Amino acid sequence: MGTNSETDGGRLFFRSETFAGDASRRRRPPTGETVTEAAREIPLHAACDVLVVGGGPAGVAAAVAAGRQGARTILLERHNHLGGLSTGGLVVWIDRMTDWSGRKVIRGFAEEFLARLPAEAVAGPPPAAWGSRDAATAAWWQLRTAAFHGVVTHSPTCDPEMMKLAAMEMVLESGAEILFHAWGAEPLMEEGAVRGAFFESKQGRRAIRAACVVDATGDGDLFARAGAAFDADIDEADIHHCMNTSWLFGGVNMPRYQRWRAEEPEAFGAFLQRGRERFRYFERAFASWRDDVALFLGPRLSGYSAVDVDDLTAVEIQSHRLMAQHLEHYRAAAPGFQNAWMMLSAPQIGIRHARRLRGAGRVLRSDWDGRVRADEIGVSPSLAPKFANVSVPYGALVPERLDGLLAPGRHLSCDTNSHSFLREIPQCWLTGQAAGVAAAIAANRGIAPRAVPIAELQAGLRKEGAHLSDAPSAQSAA
Repeated sequence: MGTNSETDGGRLFFRSETFAGDASRRRRPPTGETVTEAAREIPLHAACDVLVVGGGPAGVAAAVAAGRQGARTILLERHNHLGGLSTGGLVVWIDRMTDWSGRKVIRGFAEEFLARLPAEAVAGPPPAAWGSRDAATAAWWQLRTAAFHGVVTHSPTCDPEMMKLAAMEMVLESGAEILFHAWGAEPLMEEGAVRGAFFESKQGRRAIRAACVVDATGDGDLFARAGAAFDADIDEADIHHCMNTSWLFGGVNMPRYQRWRAEEPEAFGAFLQRGRERFRYFERAFASWRDDVALFLGPRLSGYSAVDVDDLTAVEIQSHRLMAQHLEHYRAAAPGFQNAWMMLSAPQIGIRHARRLRGAGRVLRSDWDGRVRADEIGVSPSLAPKFANVSVPYGALVPERLDGLLAPGRHLSCDTNSHSFLREIPQCWLTGQAAGVAAAIAANRGIAPRAVPIAELQAGLRKEGAHLSDAPSAQSAA
């Protein structure tokens, strides 16, 4: 077990523990046998300009952006809702969209999406507080996951059901189509390029042909199966590779719990230690969008693979058992939790890392110095005040050699250090919006995604409200 803290090189926002699993105990040995599946004719379900596979944050932003560009767009989603880990994964704490000065830098789709949510569905500091370094103000918001390194940030916590609805309506309003309960299975390849995808559903295996495909699976399922190069190395000291199923407890009094944490840190520390001694894996509760709902984003389990079905199963079993154990301990010993009850375990397992594209461009730790990439598609806040904002290049979405596909979201091309923040939901919105605009341009012009004119892409992003480094100064934190 290792502890990641705010003092760990300035890379992480809040203290969090990772817990090593017992990989040897759960691995099933390969049988060494194979079976043969008969060849078959696959029905063509539809043809479109842009096919987006995966309806998480990146996929939703891509579908909306492509649809608004006039491209016939289809969004394929295996669950019954959109939003991915931000909704089905209960990652309802939306990480920072402001830099360390309080300026909003992740804008465009992200800004519009959050503005559509009703006031009661969003909890977070008001714009006037963004960038505040007042110690008392920062301490208050730190308990509500909206202040880090002593700085208040724009990091709202949102109602997942309202986010599901907003995402669906934005996609449909853009003119894009949605296919729920459809699992993207394999890329449709023609002459070495991706020209669509096969999917599985209750109707069996079907295909969609597309001029450009956006792999927004989060795990790089399509680009990996198409033969694109990728990386799978991890930073052992970071939570970016950990997995778990999040959950919510209802019937709590979070203000009382937060006062206890703030006013009696020794008692709170002893409470956590007793939980670790009893269950080994133990996590603190986080604030949600409501004072009577507590959010648990862990315990975060390491040593598992997000592309191994046995590992995924083991994490689900462990997480659901931990939910019951946490309820027992919190109800018995945590002020504000005496009447807590199991409200919801996340319908989607929490995956932070599986594969990272090896792209035509890449975001590296050495890029955290304020340099502006010529093919910039957006700006991400850095991990700590000592680092400059990070310019995100279009090349990070474009495979080194594979054509016909773009890969926004947490599987974009970057090193392990940069992945620790580029995997977050606002960054997925940023790269997804860029991929959608680029895919529409590629489809409209009949060119490969790597040939999309950068100036045209950047102009399209600015038109949609995205923030770029050379955008007018009027794009501030207001």
